[in-house]
Amino acid sequence: MPDSPEPAAEPEREFAAGKPDPETAQQRHLPVLLERTVELFEPALRERRTTVLDATLGMGGHTEALLRAFPGVTVIGVDRDPEALRLARQRLADYGERVRLVHGVDDQLEEILTEQGVSELDGVLFDLGVSSLQLDESERGFSYARDAPLDMRMDTTTGRTAADVLNTASRAELIRILREYGEEKFAARIASEVVRAREVEPFGNSARFVRLIYDCVPAAARRTGGHPAKRTFQALRIEVNGELEVLRRALPQAVDALSGGGRIVVLSYHSLEDRAVKRVFAERAKSRTPVDLPVELPGHGPQLRLLTRGAEFADETEAANNPRASSVRLRAAERIEETP
Repeated sequence: MPDSPEPAAEPEREFAAGKPDPETAQQRHLPVLLERTVELFEPALRERRTTVLDATLGMGGHTEALLRAFPGVTVIGVDRDPEALRLARQRLADYGERVRLVHGVDDQLEEILTEQGVSELDGVLFDLGVSSLQLDESERGFSYARDAPLDMRMDTTTGRTAADVLNTASRAELIRILREYGEEKFAARIASEVVRAREVEPFGNSARFVRLIYDCVPAAARRTGGHPAKRTFQALRIEVNGELEVLRRALPQAVDALSGGGRIVVLSYHSLEDRAVKRVFAERAKSRTPVDLPVELPGHGPQLRLLTRGAEFADETEAANNPRASSVRLRAAERIEETP
């Protein structure tokens, strides 16, 4: 399937306010492209003992499907969100020692695998972006659909908040964030208004910020493309969590950790993520032998075989039933066995 020229921004979905209980949270969290993900891992995981790293565990929907489908698999589940780990631990309790949960960030894969005593992986899964759990908790500030503190940290135990960014970043830095991470056409106008408004009163909650964005976007532009705040909120979230930098560091580590025949599956939800994945996969699928040499140099051959033709997308039925699936792009690759 060819790559899509769709815009970068992710869809927003409104949820009931408050902290979710495990059952209702899991019912609302529908893993995206679940059957396709299991299908792609099947050749690497069937009928033997294997180890998979779920680098973005969330509430464990994909991990649960892999544990159920492949009795020999052990999953190391990593997430920076302590609340996601708490819910995933309850969800996956029946699988006992086949699940190991780690509080960490996915660019720490080398350290995590060393701590777990694992030298090679048979599979790696990334399900990127903001989760329904994070949107579900109003106090986390991820959603522009209701007033809440401007936090946006995936790990609420560390780092600066979205309010910190808005109240301290220079105008030039705000413009860069909005343009680079949100592809926001009106970045300069929004940044100027933020700087002016914070001199009167620092930003704390989202409602005032959403009103500011709405007033900065011309009426004609508000008629298309969804809510005018969605790109700015996406950009702030990416900045607060360092999402693209983390992804760019994590992907090479994940490929390096794969054993021969191991597979990596990545689900991304906006073009910036997908672009980073596409670049790493393309680089690792090429030979590093100089083109003027007649034979492949040892250790210089391609490391990956691409399993998807471009990016794959959810079908219309899944997109209708699960708004998060409407923007998904799936890419997968297999680690090539090195020849002596």
